[in-house]
Amino acid sequence: MQSDILDPSWSGIVHVSDATKAFLAQPHKLLINGEHTEGVKGNTLNSYDPATGEKLATVCIGTEEDIDNAVKAARAAFNGPWSALSHFDRAKLLKKLAVAIAEHAEVFTELEVLDNGMPRFIAALTVENISEMFDYYAGCAQHIEGTTTQPPRHVAMEAEALTYTLKEPVGVAGLIVPWNVPISTAVLKLAPALAAGCTVVVKPSEETPLSILLLGQLLKETGFPDGVVNIVNGYGHDAGARLSAHPDVDKVSFTGSTATGRKVISAAMGNLKKVSLELGGKSPVVVMPDADVELVIPGIALATFFLQGQNCMAGTRIFIHESLHDEVVEKLIAFTSSLKIGHGLQPETFLGPLISAGHKEKVLGYISKGQEEGAKLVYGGRPLAGNGHFVEPAIFTGCHRDMAIVREEIFGPVMAIQSFSTTNLDEIAAMANDTEYGLSGSVWTESLSTAHALVARIRAGQVSVNCHGAIGTNIPFGGYGQSGWGREFGREGLDAYLETKAVTARLSARQ
Repeated sequence: MQSDILDPSWSGIVHVSDATKAFLAQPHKLLINGEHTEGVKGNTLNSYDPATGEKLATVCIGTEEDIDNAVKAARAAFNGPWSALSHFDRAKLLKKLAVAIAEHAEVFTELEVLDNGMPRFIAALTVENISEMFDYYAGCAQHIEGTTTQPPRHVAMEAEALTYTLKEPVGVAGLIVPWNVPISTAVLKLAPALAAGCTVVVKPSEETPLSILLLGQLLKETGFPDGVVNIVNGYGHDAGARLSAHPDVDKVSFTGSTATGRKVISAAMGNLKKVSLELGGKSPVVVMPDADVELVIPGIALATFFLQGQNCMAGTRIFIHESLHDEVVEKLIAFTSSLKIGHGLQPETFLGPLISAGHKEKVLGYISKGQEEGAKLVYGGRPLAGNGHFVEPAIFTGCHRDMAIVREEIFGPVMAIQSFSTTNLDEIAAMANDTEYGLSGSVWTESLSTAHALVARIRAGQVSVNCHGAIGTNIPFGGYGQSGWGREFGREGLDAYLETKAVTARLSARQ
């Protein structure tokens, strides 16, 4: 593993643009009804670079009262100027915002790296994707259409009649965003919500609010009416809980842990608001005996270690046919040892830090537990020196289904490898499906028949062949089982923010 001992001053290690430095020096307030405010109680917290521990900015933190004010503003905007806009006018604003994001791509990229720790190449791709998302949903906004259908028999028997459907916005939506890919997850909710005609209250993670606050500035500059998008930084147990339970919120969309998702469901029961959930995962990666090993090695490593394993679709349960097991493990170790770990803004960095000291200890705890339960740690798993929250990627072999590192979502760079001997697809699928989750997965084989037959048997919302995590703006994404409810991205992502109204009009009596 190539690593760097990091000086606590990030400005001494990496170059940060003047525009990013200027943004960090600004006050970072809540955005409610078009106004930047410190919040009712004036609470703040500091945001830190997880690679160095250095303070980046002080951010205002909202409470239940601020959520109430934001929801009130969103409701007024929904009933007022936003509803008066045509689909085409909304699309123009979304396209304008897409252009503004592209123009501020460097600042967004650097903020994502500094606030979250992700490598720059991932942050840059993420920022490109969010501009694409607004552009994509601008197009969708222009094609929100109902249908006509046969009128009910008892009406049509007596008179000419017309029956049609309308697609209407759900109303006020609460968007609760995690820390692992903050700006991307915010936008994959925000873009379809705005395209549908909803108004929103966004609750960023308290760990990573900065890029979403920059987005708030661009929303104002590009002409979105006041109150359409409100941003309330805050803690989950306070602001997030209030947003989930608020009686005037019509829908809540949450991305995060399965445990917290259950709390969101309970909170939403008060007014039976609509709920979308993208939750945890423990995705299987199945390597068949005819797999291309040279393709498998980087594919598996990226499946597990992308974003330091801090992503819900990480492929962390690796099933390798016994005929390839030793070769794949040996080459995986060699490949992983070549990956550079360091500050995300440093050239060639592939692995950044974990998000916090607490999360680092959690991941190290799982690595220790894996060894205690009998798994063989064949590579890595050590904390690195310095002020950042760095952990070497860990590769375990000799794993079995009852181990914690196999069953539980770790959200860190921990790979659990199991060997199998069967070629029976039902038996292989049973191993892959032996989890409460069902978010993602991948199959590695040269046989087209094997690939599609096994994909059909794997219970997950997204399965890739000879690649992993193949998602995109136009491709629906979501989970089976305890990985969530509903789909994001694609047309399904827009439908989540629309209601269908059926209308029948009795016309003239039959002659």
